[in-house]
Amino acid sequence: PVIPCIVSQWSVWSGCAEPCKTTYRVRRRHIIQEPRNGGEACPALQERAGCMEYWTQQGAECKQSMIPALITTGGFGKARKKRAAADGSERAGYCVEFQLVAIAPGCLQSHHSYTHWMRYLREGHTVCVECQHPALDSKSLHCHGDGSGSKTNQLLHWQAVGNPRCKGTWRRIRQLDTCSCPSVHSFLFI
Repeated sequence: PVIPCIVSQWSVWSGCAEPCKTTYRVRRRHIIQEPRNGGEACPALQERAGCMEYWTQQGAECKQSMIPALITTGGFGKARKKRAAADGSERAGYCVEFQLVAIAPGCLQSHHSYTHWMRYLREGHTVCVECQHPALDSKSLHCHGDGSGSKTNQLLHWQAVGNPRCKGTWRRIRQLDTCSCPSVHSFLFI
């Protein structure tokens, strides 16, 4: 008989590959049953997603200053909130609305599954970017790149984590306690 490939559930996401720099995290699954007799082939066994860790492996805070805001899809926040709640470190965050001014063509040129969210970035659109633990700095109570000290209508820079060619500029509109953008226009500071 035809026997399709069967794979396990995804593992939990790993930590960031390297601290103090824009990098990636990984999740994996394994083959439970190989396909036989023309059965359906196995799907991808590994996925990567953009990641930024603000603490060294020794527990010290990273010293480098991030000039552009580093963002990823808002979906990453759900897993981040679960981890924070599990270790008791959940702190109240906030959301910032920005109007996208310019977007590099590199946002449309990535074909990895973890970068599909970048296709929703369009000039002129309003996006919401959530600041939550661990990107929320415990001393300043702000996320790097949130534009909190910027002048009205000042152009600020952002970069998508997972695709260094996807970057652009935006203007800060306002800060909110909660995000209210549609999910395709909701992002997360890293």
